Amino acid sequence: MYPDDIAAYAPQNAQETADQRMMLDYIRLFPHNILTRDNEIAHFTASGFIVNADGSKVLMARHNLYRVWAWTGGHADGESDFLSVALREAREETGIVHIRPLSPAIASLDILPVWGHVKHGRYVPAHQHLNVTYLLQADETDPLSIRPAENSGVGWLPVEGLTRYTNEWQMDGVYEKLLARARAILDR
Repeated sequence: MYPDDIAAYAPQNAQETADQRMMLDYIRLFPHNILTRDNEIAHFTASGFIVNADGSKVLMARHNLYRVWAWTGGHADGESDFLSVALREAREETGIVHIRPLSPAIASLDILPVWGHVKHGRYVPAHQHLNVTYLLQADETDPLSIRPAENSGVGWLPVEGLTRYTNEWQMDGVYEKLLARARAILDR
């Protein structure tokens, strides 16, 4: 599994090629703590990009810290099964129990900068999230629930005009590539 899955991933553009190379470099540089937040330079996270059955909507949470609609996800916190992390975080952040992989394969590798911020009364310095994303699927009729410690809303957002809702210009390209990859799987 890790780090073989990251090494085996076939990058689909220059950004992913560069980010994959950097992730593998970070793994070599910090083998003892790259999976934990103890590494204040960079550490692994996993995200789930959740679509409904026909791919017309994306399930997102209104993130408390950044005050934007965003995909679900979280820190690996020592776990090397990134799909498991993505599924756990998706279920915790949305309240939907029956979230499943649209595909078990890694959908995207992205290094995402995180600005310094205060969390739980403690300053967290700027760092990088070495993010592994999976495409997930859920039933849009399942009940949703907010996780107040992390989000102030959970909802199905329309794919058309998604970036108007997310309002995070630096994530537009990531979301657009994931939408295209989800559609390619759903259209098979």
